[in-house]
Amino acid sequence: MSETESNPQLERILAQTVFSAGENIPFGDMSAEHTRTRAAELRAAVGFGPTARVAPVAMAWVELARAMDQDSAAAVRELDGDLVIRLAPKLWIVPPGGGMTEGVAPE
Repeated sequence: MSETESNPQLERILAQTVFSAGENIPFGDMSAEHTRTRAAELRAAVGFGPTARVAPVAMAWVELARAMDQDSAAAVRELDGDLVIRLAPKLWIVPPGGGMTEGVAPE
């Protein structure tokens, strides 16, 4: 049994769609290039006031891209499930309080 089949929380996170570079893509299917593009899109949106809240999210996408490069992962779903679950709220894949996934707590 694969890690996602034994972890419905991880499965739901990986199935979430992300809009980046003009397309919707399941989070689990995103490549390192997709994650770098998403980080760049978010960095471009950072400004003053409410948009300043986007900066940590952009940095989380950079962290994800680095992890993928380090692990030579072709897609997010190839990363360690615990890492994906930990990063999901920081990436705004799930609401920061966990919302749709039980047990995902903000750090």
